[in-house]
Amino acid sequence: MGRLSVDLCGITLDNPVIPASGTFGYGYEFAELYDINVLGTFSFKGTTKDPRFGNPTPRIAECSAGMINAVGLQNPGVEKVISEELPKLKKCFDKKVMANVSGFAVEDYAYTCAMLDKEEQVGWLEVNVSCPNVHGGGMSFGTNPEAAAEVTAAVKKVTTKPVIIKLSPNVTDIVSIAKACEAAGADGISLINTLLGMRIDLKTKRPVIANKMGGFSGSAIFPVAVRMVYQVANAVNIPVVGMGGVSSAEDVIELMLAGATAVEVGAANLVDPYACRDIINDLPRVMDKYGINNLSDIIGGVK
Repeated sequence: MGRLSVDLCGITLDNPVIPASGTFGYGYEFAELYDINVLGTFSFKGTTKDPRFGNPTPRIAECSAGMINAVGLQNPGVEKVISEELPKLKKCFDKKVMANVSGFAVEDYAYTCAMLDKEEQVGWLEVNVSCPNVHGGGMSFGTNPEAAAEVTAAVKKVTTKPVIIKLSPNVTDIVSIAKACEAAGADGISLINTLLGMRIDLKTKRPVIANKMGGFSGSAIFPVAVRMVYQVANAVNIPVVGMGGVSSAEDVIELMLAGATAVEVGAANLVDPYACRDIINDLPRVMDKYGINNLSDIIGGVK
């Protein structure tokens, strides 16, 4: 293993940098800009059992130190992802990819994960029980330990690949939910998803997005991510994938010190499509600056 390498649920990543779901599509659009094989891996667009058009527009708005989005899990459905998106991805990405899965019922999660589990290129299943932008599902599963555990157990029954449960920060006790998922068989925990936010247009006196509320992401949420990753990593014995406002190599190292094995980069990709590539290229310089020989040595190394 190289000095940037880490092990995520038994699979070696060349580096810990992972574009987050919903900010990198299915990868091939970014492959037109640079060789995406430099990435550790990436989490592709949130996939559901059936096709979804998503929420009405406008559904993305900029705000101070971040953005609000309520895209609403727009995707072509798992069958089209398998028949159309993954073959295109395979032409430009030769590593294992992380499949991000959402649902509106426990059965939906199990069905979609079982389908994706059969795909050779899928290395991990990132099960999103934390989307704040949809009604009748999503975040409602991730705010209750019993519900999150139920989804975890159902998915584990029908899959053989590592299952990483993506949790919501919109809770008062993140640790109890993470521990419930671990007890139900989760192979890893992913956090944080977006914070629930809202902005109002002073001219129209209306919310800036049609859904009224949406997921707030960007650099402003980074301290919340560090805190929650630290809390969860110290409470569970499975790997943690950290994310939330990451925009630099320094941020990656900070989240790893807090306990993250790998780090996802989200909103930064929407500002600069080369963000992940540049972070990876900068990691050796920052490691040298702080006397770090191997990234795997610093996981959970905060004193």
